[in-house]
Amino acid sequence: HVQLVESGGGSVQAGGSLRLSCKASGNTASTICMGWFRRTSEKSREWVAAIGSNGSTRYSDFAKGRFTISQDSAENTLILQMNNLKPEDTGMYACAAESFWTSSCSGGEPGPNYWGQGTQVTVS
Repeated sequence: HVQLVESGGGSVQAGGSLRLSCKASGNTASTICMGWFRRTSEKSREWVAAIGSNGSTRYSDFAKGRFTISQDSAENTLILQMNNLKPEDTGMYACAAESFWTSSCSGGEPGPNYWGQGTQVTVS
């Protein structure tokens, strides 16, 4: 079992930045990738970014050039640095981990098997 707890959400003006964190605990050695997803007024579930156990990263089109995903292995913490935020970025951001299929961390099937509860991001 893997437990994920997000933090760092809040309210920010357009053009501002936020740094989201996801603390992982439990059997983290079983995960092969992690990712960030969001729920907005436009989409119920939208993939944001992913990172593999080897440190490789992938980004959705809207995140490229603005968001950066990284991992602090020593602290078992997943990071999403978000810059130049836009009102359409408003939503609930959740981190996720996967033990079987790398596609699950990049918005594909079958989807991650571990999820955090999410942290709210509001851009005005």
